Parts: sequence; C-alpha cells; structure tokens
Amino acid sequence: MSMLKAKLASQIPDLKERVRNLGKNHGSKVISQVTVEQVLGGMRGIKALICDTSEVGLDYGLKIRGIPILELTNKLPEDILWLMLTGELPSEAESKDLQKELNSRMNVSDYVWDILNAFPADAHPMNVLSALVTALGNDSKYRAEYDKGLKKDLFWEYTLEDSLDLIAKMPVIAAAIYRKRFGKGEKILPKKDLDWGANYAHMLGIEGNQEEWYKLMRMYMVVHSDHESGNVSAFTSHVVGSALSDVYFSLAAGLNGLAGPLHGLANQECLKFILETLNHFGKVPSDDELRAFAKDRLDRGLVIPGYGHAILRVTDPRFTASLEWGKKVIPNDDRFVMVEKLFRIVPDLLIEQGKAKDPWPNVDAATGALLYHYGVKEFEYYTVIFSVSRSLGINSQLILSRAMGEPITRPKSVTMDWLEKEANK
Repeated sequence: MSMLKAKLASQIPDLKERVRNLGKNHGSKVISQVTVEQVLGGMRGIKALICDTSEVGLDYGLKIRGIPILELTNKLPEDILWLMLTGELPSEAESKDLQKELNSRMNVSDYVWDILNAFPADAHPMNVLSALVTALGNDSKYRAEYDKGLKKDLFWEYTLEDSLDLIAKMPVIAAAIYRKRFGKGEKILPKKDLDWGANYAHMLGIEGNQEEWYKLMRMYMVVHSDHESGNVSAFTSHVVGSALSDVYFSLAAGLNGLAGPLHGLANQECLKFILETLNHFGKVPSDDELRAFAKDRLDRGLVIPGYGHAILRVTDPRFTASLEWGKKVIPNDDRFVMVEKLFRIVPDLLIEQGKAKDPWPNVDAATGALLYHYGVKEFEYYTVIFSVSRSLGINSQLILSRAMGEPITRPKSVTMDWLEKEANK
C-alpha cells in the first residue's frame, strides 16, 4: 500500500463520521438564503458545495487547505496533491513515495496514441485532450470493480487508483498533443528521475535553460492546481462524478467546460492583448502612452484582459507569484515589462472611471507572458497546460467526494412563472 493510500485510509473513517454527525444533528439548519439575482446570475455565491481542498476568500485569494498559495509556490505539485487530499504537507519520504508512484503509472497504451494520430492536423488541442482523457477510461479500475459489485465503502480506494493513473498520464498525453499538433517532432518519453511538473516540462521539448523552465512549470502547476469547486470545470466534474461515473468521464467533462471562453481561455486573451499593444506602438510604450491607450480602450467600451475577477477583491496572489517570478528571472523581457506596466496603470484607471468593483489583476494577466518567454507561443495550447494543473485539484475533490459518500447532485429547477410569482409576493 502506498503511503498516500495508507494516510487516507487512516483519515477517512473520521471524515465519514463528521458527515454523519452533521447530517444527523444539524440537517435542518439553514446556512444560506437564495436571491432572485443569484438564480438569474449563474448561482453565483450560493453556498451549496463542500470543498475541503481549497478556499478562495474575497480579501485574501486562494488557500490550499488553509495555507496561502504564496507560501506554497516552492513546493512540488506532488506535495500539493498530498496536501489537498490529506490536509497536511508531506514529509520528504512521503513526497518521494508519491513521486515514485506517479512515475510508475506514466505508461500510455498504444490505442490512445492511435486516437491521437487519427485527429486532423488542425484539431484544437482541447478537443484532443478531452478525447484522450475519455479514452484512458478504458482502463478504469474503478469501473471494472464497480461492475463486479464493489462495496460503497471502497469507492474511494478505486477512485484514488484511477486518479493516480490519470494524473500520472496527463502530462504525457498533453505533451504529446503539443508536439504533434504544432509540428515539434516525435513525442518525448518521461524520465523516471524527474518529478511530475519537471517531467511535463521535459516532454514538451522546449529548448533553453532547463532548470528555469522546470521551476516555472512546477510553479504553474501549483498555482493553478485548484480554486474551490464552484468554478465551471470543478463543478462539472463534481456533478458527473456524483452519478458514480469514473474520474475519466468526470475530468473530461470538466475540461470541456474549461475550454469555454469564459473559463480557461483568459490567459491567451491577456497575452494577445499584450502582443497587440506592443505591435501597435512598435516598442514598449511609456507609462503615459500606455495609460492613454488603455483609457481610450475603456472609453470605447472594451475591457483590459486580465483585470477584474469574478470573486476576488484583491490582487490575485497567483498573479503575485507569477509577477515575482518574472522580476527575478526575466525582468527585461518586453512581454513581462508590459505585465508590470499594466499592473501599475490599469487598476487605478479602472477605479477612476468606475469601471469595476474589482479592478485587480487575476493570474491570467501574467502567466501567458511567462510561457511565451520560454518558447510556448501557441496560444491554443495554453488551456491544455491549465488542464494538466487543474487535474490535481479536480481529482482530489472526486476522491474526497467518494470518501464522504456524497449523493448524486440534483438541485431543483423552477420556471420563470414561479420565480416571478415568488418575487412579487
């Protein structure tokens, strides 16, 4: 038994007892009210989901199991996976054991590569990723055992098995998609002596300073790993998983949501804006030039990509992590200089014009510039990188959901007539 599985096996009985006690002793307790605005507005802010892996506060941003994300940026992605599942950072031995566990599961069956090769040359990388994740489900251990009559108390164990298999293979298939789709050559095999994030960086085949590139990829994987469970990708995965679908079906469904322009495409939109601005001026503009340019854009009813966040009322700490990385490593890169300038100028401009209650940058305002600097210049691929990272959090949530024995998700819908009548009472 792996160290992670043993740790979870020791914790899950207490978790189940907490769930039972809450339902038994406080089942009728009212914890939230729902407004008409929330029903009409995408259920925003309704407290209706359990998510222990992470929380996002209006005034502090992302915390993983209570630890601010800025305190975790030097950790390995494996450490974050352990933390999300157990609530504790792993020891060195536990971290190495999980790294070894993931490395042992990176082999991808030939039929998956056949599917990759069958896609048209111009297929969108997210279409391909979704299909390959679903295809990997042919080897689902959970589904095989479920069909034999798996006991409910063991659902989490086989969900863990599938999740570790899937997480291990995500960078392998994602890197292969990159190399095939963008004509980079044959796929590169993982190295057994590299950690999960570094292996992904290695398999992409990016040339240049490998140590820096590996460190950036590790940080990217950490800061994008989770963001509560109410966002489109995590919530979609949760709903599908609640039907006892395996994690392959569940994650693929979530990734289809992540591919939407309102969810996972923001980083490439931010970088496009930076590149277009540089092209417009033919250089890095001065602060005064950039301010006038941004003001004109806002006056015409356009947005500044990357500024304003659906939840946060402070600068996204994930942006701060990316900004600090850039200052230390690529301070003179034109794209990164633009990131810094926009951060100095745009929030104050938005406040002056009353354009946003939350004028601060989110993580997407910086990450595209970092990826571009190291040679990943194919915008269509950026959401795939996001997907690899987010597989850590989504799978962690699915494992814990099965451990808690959460039922199928089934909210009640209402008609417009009913809502109007209730609103007018």
